[in-house]
Amino acid sequence: MLQEKAGELAGKVWNALSENGPMEGKDLKKAAKLKSDKELYLALGWLLREDKVEAEEAGRDVRLTLK
Repeated sequence: MLQEKAGELAGKVWNALSENGPMEGKDLKKAAKLKSDKELYLALGWLLREDKVEAEEAGRDVRLTLK
């Protein structure tokens, strides 16, 4: 069940990045309409494992970009 949710959340994050371009984590969470940091991290883990996004440090946050 958690794998299905991770895939669904990853789709929301991918769509938000596709529509808005590179974003920082806090803005991405809002754009993807995620409820918690846990959901964001679950989605990012999925997308990073699938090699769909690039992540780099941006001060105290992370900047994410689609590959």
